[in-house]
Amino acid sequence: MHLQIHRNRGPECLCEDRERLADLKPGEAFIIESLEENLYYSPLGNRLRQLGFDSGNRGLCLYQNMGKGSSAYRICGSVIALRREDAEQILIKKDPYAVCRDKNQLNMMSVRGFRIASASAGNDIWNGRNGDGYRIFLAGNPNVGKSTIFNKLTGMHQHTGNWPGKTVELAEGQYRYHGKRYELTDLPGTYSLEARSAEEKITAEAILSGKADLVIAVADACCLEKSLYLAMEIRKTGCPMILCINLWDEARRKGIEINLKVLEQITGCRVVRTSAVERKGVDTLKQTVEDFFSEKEVCSPEKHEKENETDADESISCLIDAIMNQAVVFHRRDYWVRDYRIDRFLTGPITGTLCFMAFLFSLFWLTIVGANYPSDLLAEVFNRIGAIFARSLSDLQVPSILSSLFLDGIWRVVSWVVSVMLPPMMIFFPLFTILEDLGYLPRIAFHLDGCFRKCHACGKQALTMCMGLGCNAVGVTGCRIIDTEKERKIAILTNSLMPCNGRYPALIAITVMFFAGGNAAVGGGILCVAIGLTFLVTFLVTFILSQMIRRNQKTTFILELPPYRKPQISQILFRSVLDRTFFVLGRAIMAAAPAGAVIWLLANLYVPEILPFTGSNVQQTWLQMITSLLDPAGRFLGLDGAILFAFILGFPANEIVLPSILMCYLSGNSLIDVPDYTELKMILLAHGWTIKTAVCMLLFTLFHWPCATTCLTIRKETGSNVQMLLAILIPTACGTLLCSAAAFLLG
Repeated sequence: MHLQIHRNRGPECLCEDRERLADLKPGEAFIIESLEENLYYSPLGNRLRQLGFDSGNRGLCLYQNMGKGSSAYRICGSVIALRREDAEQILIKKDPYAVCRDKNQLNMMSVRGFRIASASAGNDIWNGRNGDGYRIFLAGNPNVGKSTIFNKLTGMHQHTGNWPGKTVELAEGQYRYHGKRYELTDLPGTYSLEARSAEEKITAEAILSGKADLVIAVADACCLEKSLYLAMEIRKTGCPMILCINLWDEARRKGIEINLKVLEQITGCRVVRTSAVERKGVDTLKQTVEDFFSEKEVCSPEKHEKENETDADESISCLIDAIMNQAVVFHRRDYWVRDYRIDRFLTGPITGTLCFMAFLFSLFWLTIVGANYPSDLLAEVFNRIGAIFARSLSDLQVPSILSSLFLDGIWRVVSWVVSVMLPPMMIFFPLFTILEDLGYLPRIAFHLDGCFRKCHACGKQALTMCMGLGCNAVGVTGCRIIDTEKERKIAILTNSLMPCNGRYPALIAITVMFFAGGNAAVGGGILCVAIGLTFLVTFLVTFILSQMIRRNQKTTFILELPPYRKPQISQILFRSVLDRTFFVLGRAIMAAAPAGAVIWLLANLYVPEILPFTGSNVQQTWLQMITSLLDPAGRFLGLDGAILFAFILGFPANEIVLPSILMCYLSGNSLIDVPDYTELKMILLAHGWTIKTAVCMLLFTLFHWPCATTCLTIRKETGSNVQMLLAILIPTACGTLLCSAAAFLLG
């Protein structure tokens, strides 16, 4: 059957002067007239229409970012950030009352390409069988709660950060319902099957492969118009589909009412409403999936002559217009004003920068204040456990050399890493995750896009930089959200300029011992300045690379700013502890244990006197010889050979750099117990540390080669050993220049 629906095209022209979207000031309303021809038929034009920048749609210019290079517009229920040069190509009319969006005044149009068919009992086109289970794909726009639904269905706790493009891998799980097994795949978020980025390509290829027995299309009840474009594209491919309207409770609080029966009638597919955060509707979704396979419903596209791309987009747009005019009622038109007021403050030219620095300061201050006591407590616990191990090894008459290898080498380094790393991470990661769940990270990207625009790069790089503050490997993977190859390559090459979590213990320790004087507020401020320096260096390197890599290629910036949502504290604690803290800690321990053994062996094995490069008649350990060989290079950087060798040993994991330095210093054979920063500072001062050493150590901790995990991730993402080598050389060169300059200036 054909559906007769309404389509709002708007009048042809209400003014002689054709105005452009970029000319609007904050607070001015508009109606989209058209996209310029060169933009309309481009991939960027397709994406803009999918996001609502289509003829006849109404919107409002909300605010501009620092530098006024980008503006945020409210359209189709969403807030979309767009650069000025792209907004220049969108023609608009300013009069907000020129067109009344009353369905009785709309034109009637026919929708081609949609037909609902019921399969007979013997139809096996979509027989639903994948071994002994059914294969289901979960698809949807970024930030619609897709991964939360996946978690509730499967029990797997995937990361669900509240910003676009967070899911960049195919998360898989399964669940059983009434004795049947269902295999679920959480696809990366996308706005359309017309892929513009690497993550969108994953989703498009998966859906178009035909390997799914069912696709669950997740839509946001608060931004239904935008969410439906992807769902209708999936519907048109012929894939069996269930439409899941998520965030139902949030939409109800905002006064948005959706008639599910009308929605089912227009779309021709089953519709389920859920509020996955509160687990409402999840059981209904499971039952609907079971009923679907029991009845073997099939959706297939109507046989018709091939339409051109414009006609296809037109039919989907018409269908969405029908849904919005017949199935959706807005009882409160101002439900978004609260978010708008918050955004004006958080993204303002001055207040936005101050808020960003305040958030960073709060993170580091709370981390420094809260980590001291539990760190001391853990150190005491490990000391007692070590004493128990020592007595047990003595009772078992284990050879002293093996006992010393375990206790003085492996155990002491591992206990140091755990006692020093665990408390800061247990504080930092939950706080950082709260900012993600609130929806603040995309605001940082919008606020900083003006800086990236001047560097000829994309503001989305700010998102990957924030991810790099947790883990550079995750930040590199997150670069898939960036659309163009040039911008994505630059973001990958510069991500290691951001200090990952493995560097925080050393940064905090050096700051507290040599600069803060035990004052947590001063320490937090110094760390904020240090992070600010990494941003400045990243901007500089990004500009240089943009001039070297496809200089004339145009950069774009399109980003959805999600609504603010209440953080899920219980899930935040669970995710930040398991997904981040324990994962990073486990990786550090796996690197610390062999590193402790290697350092112990180097400190206790002597170089044969017959070797010509011993450089002295005095017998040396291998550790003494290596550090003495590296000492000239270390002194040039304002460091010493032991520090430089510790950074080399820290290649598997940055967390072991500081304990490795201590093992190189202390009697050449073991790491002694260091109960607090005061005693640690005394040890470092006794081995020649000065303010110059501390400054250069701080700089080299910020800027040096990435860890092994990040290097392998870069190799996997780019498929190039050359780019992996560049990603190693760039931060190392920055650290070398800064340290040598600081050493020269400080004498």
